[in-house]
Amino acid sequence: MFGGLKTKLQAARSRLGSSIQTVIMAPAGDGTGGSGQEYAPEKEKTAVPPKTTAQPTIVDKFKVLIIERELIVSEKDVADALAELELTLLESDVALPATDAIIAHVRKSLVGKHRKLGESVDSLVVGALRAALLDVLGKGFDLLGYIRTHPRPVRILFTGVNGTGKTTTVAKIGSYLKKQGFSVVIGAGDTYRAGAIEQIGVHAERLGIKIIQHPEGGDPSAVLFDAVQYATSHKIDVVLADTAGRFHNKANLMSQLDKIKRVMKPDLVVYVDEAVAGNDAVTRAFEFDRTIGADAVVLTKADMDSRGGAAISIAHTIGKPLMFIGTGQSYDDITPFEPAQIVEELLGDA
Repeated sequence: MFGGLKTKLQAARSRLGSSIQTVIMAPAGDGTGGSGQEYAPEKEKTAVPPKTTAQPTIVDKFKVLIIERELIVSEKDVADALAELELTLLESDVALPATDAIIAHVRKSLVGKHRKLGESVDSLVVGALRAALLDVLGKGFDLLGYIRTHPRPVRILFTGVNGTGKTTTVAKIGSYLKKQGFSVVIGAGDTYRAGAIEQIGVHAERLGIKIIQHPEGGDPSAVLFDAVQYATSHKIDVVLADTAGRFHNKANLMSQLDKIKRVMKPDLVVYVDEAVAGNDAVTRAFEFDRTIGADAVVLTKADMDSRGGAAISIAHTIGKPLMFIGTGQSYDDITPFEPAQIVEELLGDA
């Protein structure tokens, strides 16, 4: 995932490192450095890449060590590199509020701070980027922990726009929970889309999960009420409620969803959208949360999204955690969202 964004972040990491390396190598007061401290070359030990006709690698660029001289970076020293990082993020569909937060965090981490003696430039830069990305990504949502600590059945309502893989996501999460030892029932609440009940029915049969369904065109609130009743009477752990895809600006459909919420009384409302939608996914998630509410987000088709903007942006922009990322077509192609793992993937050595 996120191959394109990883490549761009590596370039931004290199640019920031080069900018700071210039500060280290420049004598104080010559107008090129930012430390303003006395330059003591006899005390400074640096590892300099050997001369070669080949272009220096990223690793070569970051072998300079700060051994006996404190480094203080000014904002001017990293201004161009931060501008380049900002452009990189925006080009990768990272939403403007998330981009601003990342830039502000990196700037705060690098500018005017006293660095440890002996700390490499690369670790300094990577530490700033890692902290900024983790801050924006949030903590994710531990669904298993939530289920274990809440009364059964835990009722989860899935919402979202048409064509984003919501029904398949319900099936994937059902499979995931079943493998974790939980009992599951699915409520076929998409009663209007042609073939929707059959689609979720096929998934349920393949997975060995009980499905509650009514005839096509029926009241989805009644279907999901019955699903909750079945789960309660049969001591089922989790109810997964599928619903029809809808747009936030369709008043009648949103009113119907509001009725479903009143009848079903879900513990969690999960918004589903596709990662490849980029900023559109962020905007739609915000509007759904504003209109009907959301507790967590699932992004599908992340394996097709080299930019990675939606995954980076959505938790920070709407203030709701990411729960899962869909990464393929099979039932096992769904991954709990773990911010630290995503950041390591993005910042790991190329």
